[in-house]
Amino acid sequence: MFAGVSAFPLTPLRDDRVDEDALGRLVAGAAGAGVDSVCVLGSTGVGPYLAREERHAVVARAAKEVGDVPLLAGVSALRTSDVLAHAQDAAEAGAAGLLLVPVSYQPLTDDEVVDLYAEVTDRVPLPLVPYENRRTTSVAFSDDLLARVAALPHVASVKVPGAPGDVAAVSARLAHLRTLVPAQVGVGFSGDAYAATALAAGADTWWSVLAGVVPATAVRLAHAARTGDHATVDALTAALRPAFDVLAAQGGVRVAAALAERRGLVQGPCLPRPVQGLPASDRDAVVAALEAAERV
Repeated sequence: MFAGVSAFPLTPLRDDRVDEDALGRLVAGAAGAGVDSVCVLGSTGVGPYLAREERHAVVARAAKEVGDVPLLAGVSALRTSDVLAHAQDAAEAGAAGLLLVPVSYQPLTDDEVVDLYAEVTDRVPLPLVPYENRRTTSVAFSDDLLARVAALPHVASVKVPGAPGDVAAVSARLAHLRTLVPAQVGVGFSGDAYAATALAAGADTWWSVLAGVVPATAVRLAHAARTGDHATVDALTAALRPAFDVLAAQGGVRVAAALAERRGLVQGPCLPRPVQGLPASDRDAVVAALEAAERV
């Protein structure tokens, strides 16, 4: 149910409070541009920085704006009891599915990770998307861990990090990943720089930072990749390369904030302190790249 382009909008803050109107514009814009799902409160959605009541408000506002597009909600937290509370709140507020990355101050064993997912799938039976984000959590999914988590009830798809490689290499990796998960579980990739190759190789989903703030460009890139329009893929990828480079170096949330601020979708600065925005040179490079892509 979460195949295609999944947009991860920023959760903008204003005066250290969630700016629900700006969030609503971002969610409605993504849904209106033709994305296949929207996910709030992921890494770009700064979920771990928000209090429980703030998270509930984000999901409720997004549910009002998303229309018929499926809505996922990130529910990650340090304690299992808090994850369960966020999951139950998200279900009550209108989420169609949950996104969960293991977050912990202490290093987690594989058994602890599996236990976390098992308890969530047992207590809140919404479709669940586990994902690996070792950059922010230091939790790496081995093949064995991915297989154990994907076998749990209600797991709908897995979100794995993209990696460099041509279509043949990514196809081989995708084929391997599909041997690890049940047939009904989708396999999708994050990492906007690798999206076109992953989709061309047959990945089910592109979990996208850019789609949360410039959804029309992301939808166009995905369509070109899936239909074999190599000229458009090459042109868009070349135009977006500077933005991809900044994404890799600075992280998606800073890039999303820079674009949203420059385009008047939010009032900046909009990130939760101590996180700050991009340096001016990176901000200018990202904006110029997106403007170039829109001219393709």
